[in-house]
Amino acid sequence: MSSEKQFCENYFVLKPENASFYDLASFLFSSKSETSKFIECSEELKGDFWIRWYIFNSLFVQKLLLKVGKPMVLIGYVLELWLNLLSSNGGLLRLITNFFTGKMVRPNRSSAKFRSVLAILDQRVELDKRISYGNRKYNASLSIMASKLSYENEAFIKTIIKDHWNMEFLGFNNYWNDYLEDAATKAIMFQDTRVDPKLIVVAFRGTEPFDPEGWRTDVDLSWYEFEGVGKTHSGFMKALGLQKDKGWPKEIEQGINQKKYAYYEIRQRLRELLQKNENAKFILTGHSLGAALAILFLTVLAKHEEEWLMNKLEGVYTFGQPRVGDNLLGGYMEKKLKQYDVRYFRFVYCNDIVPRVPYDDDDNDFFTHFGPCLYYNSFYKGKIWLNGVKLCILLECRF
Repeated sequence: MSSEKQFCENYFVLKPENASFYDLASFLFSSKSETSKFIECSEELKGDFWIRWYIFNSLFVQKLLLKVGKPMVLIGYVLELWLNLLSSNGGLLRLITNFFTGKMVRPNRSSAKFRSVLAILDQRVELDKRISYGNRKYNASLSIMASKLSYENEAFIKTIIKDHWNMEFLGFNNYWNDYLEDAATKAIMFQDTRVDPKLIVVAFRGTEPFDPEGWRTDVDLSWYEFEGVGKTHSGFMKALGLQKDKGWPKEIEQGINQKKYAYYEIRQRLRELLQKNENAKFILTGHSLGAALAILFLTVLAKHEEEWLMNKLEGVYTFGQPRVGDNLLGGYMEKKLKQYDVRYFRFVYCNDIVPRVPYDDDDNDFFTHFGPCLYYNSFYKGKIWLNGVKLCILLECRF
């Protein structure tokens, strides 16, 4: 009996590692092909060619990522090191000069000066001084910078939060994924103590450019259906802390020597911080994969009926968020957002591919977005869309 059957009755799980490319070709062109070794589902797989096409694409891309995973990580490692080597030595000519004179500066990956590829491409670290607390754009502006900062190392993050933003650094943590060998989920926490009420920010790290596991998660079509909630993306749920044999128990043992799971650990930390200051609020944010974790963190809070915490949640701000569930989940979340007066802003920039995965279909058998979309074109002109319908034009929408 699979572990999926132990905590939910309805599920659809893809296992690309068990399929050959020949298996995938056979599956695409024949509905009668043998799929049990790479597709595990609670009901007999049905559907026309286009349903098989969606599934084929997901499996095929995941297979490619499995094949190129190690070289992909190595390329990212070398590129990041090289860019920091150039930056630390003042450019290529200075690097060559320093090398021959014995003055070459070697970057330290754990130092506050070491930047990710993303930070080198976009070197902004300061908050927009035109947007102060009380401005309706303040939380969104802070969230986008927090989401960007979450890709960096702990020393860099701590320096920016304390010395540049004048806020209190609360931690940078690695969290366990019960389905992988190593801890894979990362999130930062800090508090804006300059405002009243004090604001706690939880920012989940997203998919890194050279992270094959992250990209596999983004394109995966696997889902679990939780009663009364709907179908939710299995990869995002696993990254958040889904228990292998139990699903989402309300409480788990979180002792010193126990594995730390993102949802349970962050929830406990929020309980402690908010109890010390009853007037404080918190927001959830993230980019890409981190955006999916931010909104699903709220989903699990709602599932566990964490009313006290949900009443402390000011809003969820996501950037480049992939789809996280089906229509039933969307209806469930819209009801909860309204019930607890939680603001949910899903920002999408131009032709970003991530908000368009995992794939949807005409019948929404797989995944669909919910809530309003704040869409920005390449000129930063914004529009609000709801269920595919343009509601209005946003003015002054550059952050």
